[in-house]
Amino acid sequence: MKLTKQVLLFIAAALLFAACGTTSTVPITGRKHRISVSDEQVLSLSKQEYDKYMQTAKKSTNAANTAMVERVGRRLANAVETYLKNNGYADEVKNYSWEFNLVQNSAANAFCMPGGKIVVYDGLLPYTKDEASLAIVLGHEIAHAVAKHSAEQLSKQQNQQVAGQVLSGVLGAVGASSEVSQMAQVGFGLGTQLGNLHYSRENESEADYMGLIFAAMAGYNPNAAVTFWERMAQASQNNGPAFLSDHPSDASRIAAIKKELPEAMKYYNAAVAAGKKASASTTTKSKKSTRTVHVSSRGKSSKKR
Repeated sequence: MKLTKQVLLFIAAALLFAACGTTSTVPITGRKHRISVSDEQVLSLSKQEYDKYMQTAKKSTNAANTAMVERVGRRLANAVETYLKNNGYADEVKNYSWEFNLVQNSAANAFCMPGGKIVVYDGLLPYTKDEASLAIVLGHEIAHAVAKHSAEQLSKQQNQQVAGQVLSGVLGAVGASSEVSQMAQVGFGLGTQLGNLHYSRENESEADYMGLIFAAMAGYNPNAAVTFWERMAQASQNNGPAFLSDHPSDASRIAAIKKELPEAMKYYNAAVAAGKKASASTTTKSKKSTRTVHVSSRGKSSKKR
């Protein structure tokens, strides 16, 4: 079947669109991905959705838990920004305006919008139980923002929409029957849907790994991740096949984290050592200051005599 000029134009347009965008590198993992939406677009959409959500959300009235979420979140955010500044991603830091909210919701969930808007449901806290486990969850959510997974998904959806339009145009241009066109569109839609689910699992696994490292950088013991996910697995009611889920199965997630723990522990040990050094330095300065004041006081007293 000979391709017409119209078909060639459709294909050329699709190729041109696919070539648009920029290639960026995900921090920590080094994975390359192509983004066809700007940071400004994503941040604008994120702010709109976040503001809309917070207008109806009910903030927790538990002052202690609210302070804990804020404390853990800030500690993670500081560690992440320090890493970005020291590893060639300083320009990315301007995209974050961190907020940490604990809201009344019985679901065991949390999310981080692009731009650093973090929401934790109080239904998650019975499963986290301690700050280290909470740091694992928040590290995972922050990782989604740092890796620009939302922008990646938006870019993919745009490409799929263009591909669907091209397919429809090609079928129409070559004179395919309406039945053939409908069947092709159904097949295309199913393929892209399953592709998105698999792609989302990759994002989730990447966020697990990055979040583990972020928590360790902030001085939280990454071993907490295993016991936390084991608790979540026990409570999970989702026994569906992994290939139809947008999250890794509990077993595969825990197994992957166990393999990643030795590397995460290097960051944790470095953070603990740095914390001890900073604490020792502060103690030394405090002692010197005390001795100086004491000597000065004696000097004045002696002078009066």
